Amino acid sequence: MYRKELNERNPLRLFEHSIHGGLGAGNIGVVVARHGIGKTAFLVGIALDEAMRGRKTLHVSLDKTVDHVREFYDEIFMDLAHSAHLEDLATERLEMERNRMIHTYAGRSFTIDKLRHSISFLKENANFDPACVIVQGFDFERATPTEMEAFRQVAGEFNVEMWMSAMTHRGVPVNEQGIPAHLAKVVSAIAVIVQMTDNNDGVHLSLLKDHDNPNVAKLTLALDPASMLLVKK
Repeated sequence: MYRKELNERNPLRLFEHSIHGGLGAGNIGVVVARHGIGKTAFLVGIALDEAMRGRKTLHVSLDKTVDHVREFYDEIFMDLAHSAHLEDLATERLEMERNRMIHTYAGRSFTIDKLRHSISFLKENANFDPACVIVQGFDFERATPTEMEAFRQVAGEFNVEMWMSAMTHRGVPVNEQGIPAHLAKVVSAIAVIVQMTDNNDGVHLSLLKDHDNPNVAKLTLALDPASMLLVKK
């Protein structure tokens, strides 16, 4: 399989059509799921898709070490490469590593100001201008509207798409759009919400929020649980 075909099987392609061009620079997207469904794999898939299109991603982890995150990238990349028979594996892997930067914050040391400083430093001193920033491990149950607005300001300031992950649990109350309560309280700062569920036939994605569109597309996508690519029909 060629790189182009891999990109076409990324679930973001169909979401881009359904949400009128995708998340968009300056906006925040959140993927929400219960523990173990594949939120991290989905976020890594976003970064790999960006890399294969020659765009850079900063992956910020609040709860994992650099080595742990790097191992996750290697695992997902190899799953993609083997399942898709990707050509020129060494070149593609080098391209992925050049277009991805990992920063981690252990022991509650993360602040939004530190994120702003990191992006500025990469742009000004490392010739690394991210088009996408991934924030993994942020605790949405403790999030405030002020914090989320600060994240959105960073996304706008640096003109990046920002993707985040949120945990949910069985029995968590949801609003009329199906958005869990801890996300609903900060939903004004979030442009797109994607829900992951684990059904008998695999992992499914659906849209809970599509920018300010009141008519959210009733779109459910089936994914390969290993590669997080769209299941072939």
